[in-house]
Amino acid sequence: MKTVKISLDSIDKVKDFVNDITKFDVDFDLVSGRYVIDAKSIMGIFSLDLSKPIDLNIHADSDVDTILQVLNKYIVA
Repeated sequence: MKTVKISLDSIDKVKDFVNDITKFDVDFDLVSGRYVIDAKSIMGIFSLDLSKPIDLNIHADSDVDTILQVLNKYIVA
């Protein structure tokens, strides 16, 4: 499992993010405080506080580098 911080600070960014991760056949979780939701769920994402960066858990053993390249525009340093 790999964890990165991402920022989804607009509606368009959330839609693009969900479209990007649904291309991969692995599980993604978004963690905000004590809440953990499926990152492929647009409704779930909008239930989180998106005003600050949130943790993305990528449950993949392979292709992690490919996934990170696709998600690079959302990752916060």
